[in-house]
Amino acid sequence: MKFKFLEHTADIKFQAFGETLEEAFKNSVLAMTKVMTDDKVKSRIVKKIKTQGRDNENLLYEFLEDILVLVDSENFIVAEIKKIKIKDNEIIAEVSGDTADNYDIKNHIKSVTYNEMFVKKEKDKYITQVVVYV
Repeated sequence: MKFKFLEHTADIKFQAFGETLEEAFKNSVLAMTKVMTDDKVKSRIVKKIKTQGRDNENLLYEFLEDILVLVDSENFIVAEIKKIKIKDNEIIAEVSGDTADNYDIKNHIKSVTYNEMFVKKEKDKYITQVVVYV
């Protein structure tokens, strides 16, 4: 399982999973795409993202906010994370996707929140939890 949605009173909460921190962050982005559309997004355009954070939670927050900036400012929706490397509280990623107008957008994410957010390692996997404001 890459991610799952959890009950939340007003917004949308999900957990994402991965064998590595990179995979958990990647699956967090895929969960955000699923929040926005049920359509299968095509990989037509490639973008590069470089993000820094103070710790894993802040890094995840900043990374997901950078994804939202692509949606809001460039009308770009992510299909997949082609490459991702996390080192010293910095992410360098290559994402592919398409113009959002080509898809049925069911939710517009206004922002990522720190509410109930965590990034942790349990046994042999990483788990992220995020609440997005829609």
